[in-house]
Amino acid sequence: MIIPISGEVKYPITLDVGTWIFDDRKLDLTTYFDQDHPDIDEDEEYTKQVGKFFDREIKEGAINPPTLKSERKFLKQQLLTGTFGIKFEPFLKNAEPKDNAKTLVIETSKGDVKIPLETGFNLILAFSKEGKALKEDGPIHILFADGSNRDEPIKHVKGFSVE
Repeated sequence: MIIPISGEVKYPITLDVGTWIFDDRKLDLTTYFDQDHPDIDEDEEYTKQVGKFFDREIKEGAINPPTLKSERKFLKQQLLTGTFGIKFEPFLKNAEPKDNAKTLVIETSKGDVKIPLETGFNLILAFSKEGKALKEDGPIHILFADGSNRDEPIKHVKGFSVE
């Protein structure tokens, strides 16, 4: 469940796939490829969400309204049955590829897959299918942002190397 990012990066990092289910940036892959996705600034979107949360706290108070319990139950059910992924971009940005880096190597147990580094920023890392971790052919599946390989994702991923 641990995936390293190494090679021509300023900061080699390790991804813990098991924590992504709790990450607010996760994507519902059952609907993601069927919707339009305008370019959204992640920081701006996060700020808006936090603002909405605080607005709700101010209007409704810190006391849990009766609907909060049902909302939590719905979210828990969604986590137990959902198919999720997360964008690779923030992780690759945090590793800070060096200026001379041009290629992202996806290391798999079936052989390496090389793609342009720019394409790597647009990958989606699937980590859950119908509420279950991808243990048999995972721990992650690689999907292109356009969904062109969603029926045949890159599987058996062991790590990433920037060249």
